[in-house]
Amino acid sequence: MNFHEKVKHLFQAHESLLTKQNEPMEHSNGIYQRYKNPILTAAHTPLIWRYDFDENDNPLLLERIGMNGTFNSGAIKWNGKYVLMVRVEGDDRKSFFAVAESPNGIDNFRFWDYPVLLPDVSDPETNVYDMRLTRHEDGWIYGLFCAERKDSNAPAGDLSSARASCGIVRTKDLKFWERLPDLLSRSQQRNVVLHPEFVNGKYALYTRPQDGFIDAGSGGGIGWALIDDITHAEVKDEKIINFRQYHTIKEVKNGEGPHPIQTPQGWLHLAHGVRACAAGLRYVLYLYMTDLQDPTKVIAEPAGHFMAPKGAERLGDVSNVLFTNGWIADDDGTVYIYYASSDTRMHVATSTIEKLVDYCLHTPADGGRSRTSVESIYKLINKNIKHS
Repeated sequence: MNFHEKVKHLFQAHESLLTKQNEPMEHSNGIYQRYKNPILTAAHTPLIWRYDFDENDNPLLLERIGMNGTFNSGAIKWNGKYVLMVRVEGDDRKSFFAVAESPNGIDNFRFWDYPVLLPDVSDPETNVYDMRLTRHEDGWIYGLFCAERKDSNAPAGDLSSARASCGIVRTKDLKFWERLPDLLSRSQQRNVVLHPEFVNGKYALYTRPQDGFIDAGSGGGIGWALIDDITHAEVKDEKIINFRQYHTIKEVKNGEGPHPIQTPQGWLHLAHGVRACAAGLRYVLYLYMTDLQDPTKVIAEPAGHFMAPKGAERLGDVSNVLFTNGWIADDDGTVYIYYASSDTRMHVATSTIEKLVDYCLHTPADGGRSRTSVESIYKLINKNIKHS
């Protein structure tokens, strides 16, 4: 094939990938429905990001800028479309944000032509990732993300130590972003989420205080902090509302996913939990609920994980990981859960508010011991025998 034929073939194959219809998996636990295909992969990124289509400069039609993964996406319903703020990682290990949209939330996701070029701050970060999107009652759409910098206190020759802070941007149209100063905090913060409403006239944040970049250390779990001024945000007082616990799915770390969904029964939360195992750190997702009037008060938390890596989801750049920082609740009660597998690709699962609330309120809590787990099974067996 000549150059122009190769270009035509590239675009045809790419279009076939973008328009591939997704299908639900055959088996479901009744709580949520997984789908067969990832909704975004590195191959979904625009060809114009990766190839130089000037025959004089690239006669061999080689890929010039490689993309490694598309994962950990914020989500929002915007102008009738299902919109993801995707963490795209290049082959150079640098992550950046890019917007992809779909007409139905399940397939046919397409990236906008240009990725997001964030305004700089006085202390420029090296890497950015995992943006949560929140449409706040103040009229702005906020994006909170991790801003990573080299640890200036690291010993000479240590090129791995880093420090994390929460970067903050806001927009009215998802195109033009105002950069606000990073969140000030006594601890490192990698997973910070903005509550969608004012609480006592203040902005409310779900935090994840950490002693180090990777290790939670004395950090106890998902925190809560009220902020006087989002344009100069500072965590002054912070309390843990969802704790790490020994011998559970969240004994090493846990963090808020997207901002919670308001339901008549309470605030519905989606979070990630991390435990250590022989294969390394295992990330899973879990749900909990807090009181409508007091979002710091946990009213329900089912035992164990809500979703865990399955099949091909377990393999990737960082294997055995599910992570989420985006979901969309439609007016009809459908919930689109956008999750990444193994720091490599994006997936969708669907459920309803009714099912998720039912799952939270009626699934047994973790009793903390093997015996209490068996007692929960006995209780269910006896109930089923009684009604058989």
